Amino acid sequence: MLAETICAAVSAAGLGIAALTAYRRRFLAATRIAAYALVPVALVMTGLVEWVSGIVFNPTVWAGFGLLGLAWLLLVTTRRVERRRLGTSEKPAKAAKGSPGREAVAPAASAPSLGAGSRPQPTARQNPSAAAPADDFSDIEAILKKHGI
Repeated sequence: MLAETICAAVSAAGLGIAALTAYRRRFLAATRIAAYALVPVALVMTGLVEWVSGIVFNPTVWAGFGLLGLAWLLLVTTRRVERRRLGTSEKPAKAAKGSPGREAVAPAASAPSLGAGSRPQPTARQNPSAAAPADDFSDIEAILKKHGI
């Protein structure tokens, strides 16, 4: 009964604030405040407040939550121990047993550079000491000419 009274008082206060906000000609904000103010009364009317208060004040429910927490803790702990054991013993075995993997390739690499033994050649941006081709800026010049610059 106390929870329902508190929810009704909170809703009444929220609707009063919404009315003051609407009086100041801020109708969008007033509508938003009124929507939030109606939520506690709606929860009381649906019976959710009574259900939650029944859960909160029941010791059996708290024991159930404690058991759920213990089960979660056990699962997480065993998972971490298992990962730690697998991480130290099997990673070197997998690397020695498997074939060598593909090398990392730059995102802008062309299809031939993804071949068996070829590596992408450094561009002028990657290696400033490399000589830039003569027509490197031809596409930029074409765009500028197209726009009359």
